[in-house]
Amino acid sequence: MCRMVDSRLGHWLKLLVSLMLLLKTQGLYVGITYVKSAVAKGAVCLDGSPPAYHWDKGFGTGINSWLIHFEGGGWCNNVTSCLSRKKTHLGSSKLMGQQIAFSGIMNNKRPFNPDFYNWNRVKIRYCDGSSFTGDVQAVNPATNLHFRGARIWLAVIEDLLPKGLKNAENALLSGCSAGGLASILHCDSFRALLRMGTKVKCLSDAGYFIKVKDVSGAPHVQTYFNEIVTLHGSAKNLPLSCTSVLKPSFCFFPQYVAPQVRTPLFILNAAYDSWQIRNILAPSIADPLGVWKSCKLDINNCSPLQLKSMQDFRLQFLNALNKSTNSSSRGLYIDSCYAHCQTETQEKWFMEDSPVLGKKKIAKAVGDWFYDRNPFQKIDCPYPCNPSCQNSGLAPPNNPEKKPPNGSAASVNMSTLLCGLLMLMGVMLP
Repeated sequence: MCRMVDSRLGHWLKLLVSLMLLLKTQGLYVGITYVKSAVAKGAVCLDGSPPAYHWDKGFGTGINSWLIHFEGGGWCNNVTSCLSRKKTHLGSSKLMGQQIAFSGIMNNKRPFNPDFYNWNRVKIRYCDGSSFTGDVQAVNPATNLHFRGARIWLAVIEDLLPKGLKNAENALLSGCSAGGLASILHCDSFRALLRMGTKVKCLSDAGYFIKVKDVSGAPHVQTYFNEIVTLHGSAKNLPLSCTSVLKPSFCFFPQYVAPQVRTPLFILNAAYDSWQIRNILAPSIADPLGVWKSCKLDINNCSPLQLKSMQDFRLQFLNALNKSTNSSSRGLYIDSCYAHCQTETQEKWFMEDSPVLGKKKIAKAVGDWFYDRNPFQKIDCPYPCNPSCQNSGLAPPNNPEKKPPNGSAASVNMSTLLCGLLMLMGVMLP
């Protein structure tokens, strides 16, 4: 009987510790700010609603330091996909959660975000479908779709400048996935918008999408990106250093843009980026029989032939990355995890069991690079050599940060914690 109680007690103690850790690391909830003045400038979401962002003010030594983070969430490449997107928070600020949780690189607690916890941290919401590059003046009344991503980007920065951004001493432009691509495309223009003397750098997390053929031999992603750039009128907002020599759609690929970026840039990416494996290497259109379905869900389910295709993808990725590492000011963290987006989730950014490369966790490598304590340019050995990889292949959901109506996730977790406590008490009581 005592052994049974001890076993149950141990189980609930473990659960209690896990719940308390979750509650402790999830960060805080930050309210939304709508840039209503942007509507008059035509800087609007796909449905014509105003752009939005979430801002947690800096404090202490971070009061004049700013982290501007682009939300990710894919793209829309034709009227049909944009109409569908318009009905979600990725196309309308009317459908965005009023509060979102800041975690990972956005966390406000030093133990979980040692270098940026007390900065002004801003998350720009993504509602245009073009990585903030679109600008088409005409609006078709039949669809009422607005392609104005580039205007949104400028409107948000213009709103933040008088709120303290103009006095920034340190500034880091970052983003995840489609937001990570945006942080590369807008890196130099971000620096140009800030005062001289500001220390400005950029961080791209899972935004280094490569031009490669899919498993059927078709140039699927090249066609897809061309459709995005054409539909959204993005060409004029892509870096001139690229569009002056290449087709505009090529300039949506970081491999053709990053080598010319003058502002210090840190590229964080998994060599086996799970989104790219699923949507660029083996998209559904190239796998009509679903042979890749199980493999894409879990890398451990991949056949030897599929693993070979993924190893070949890694080599193509590293080749596409080669010219982007031509500066000592560059940061590089290319791990061999099967993952997508590693700055937004606490377990990947900075926890006891977070991924490690060159004996450093991601948060430490990025912080050392930003503050010029130590440079960091490392590429991991091939899969499955890194035991610190969690290899779930899961990116943060499109909007994991939505605060539930009439209550917060914090209160939900607290309720769970209380239930755990009560059950623990039940075990302990005779």
